[in-house]
Amino acid sequence: MPEHSTAFAHQFDDIEQQRESAALGMWIFLATEVLFFGGMFLGYAVYRGMYSSAFGQASRHLDVWLGAINTAALLCSSLTMALGVRAAQLGGRRTVVLFLLATIALASLFLGIKTVEYYHKYEEHLIPGRNFEFAAPHANHAQLFFSFYFAMTGMHALHMIIGIGIMLVLIFLTLRNRFSAEYHSPIEMTGLYWHFVDIVWVFLFPLLYLVDRS
Repeated sequence: MPEHSTAFAHQFDDIEQQRESAALGMWIFLATEVLFFGGMFLGYAVYRGMYSSAFGQASRHLDVWLGAINTAALLCSSLTMALGVRAAQLGGRRTVVLFLLATIALASLFLGIKTVEYYHKYEEHLIPGRNFEFAAPHANHAQLFFSFYFAMTGMHALHMIIGIGIMLVLIFLTLRNRFSAEYHSPIEMTGLYWHFVDIVWVFLFPLLYLVDRS
């Protein structure tokens, strides 16, 4: 019987079967997330092909350096999350907490920079709506670009906030000694979720920030 028997659900034969079932459920969930973001990516690709010039002009109003810093922060957060999962597999409670806190810190840095970017767009009147202003031809098409920008980055940020909340719960449970080398599926599944969130940004950054930068 595993060390923490309260984590073992009666409908499974053993902890390994329970872990495999959790992994299958997470991969199915991530598949639905791919479909969700895929719809936005497809819509963006269609309109970018139709209005490439306007999308290129609008993209130049995004700060590439802030986007690059955020990309680096997320890539580092994937590393700390992977290290946290590895620490959980080895049963290192304190190390798990430290790596989860590091992941949360990097995610908070990302969200802070994204908030600054949103504020800049507010000051520049580039938020789609009645007060949108764009001093260039094809302003309506540029507004469409920023509609995709806020929708896609906003949904990505929401997923990050949810991930931070989950990690805070995991830290609490880890400190209460709810996980061990035998049972750490929640940490491992959260790691999969977090890597997915990071991968989404790896696609968002070039699609939104690097349009016609040559």
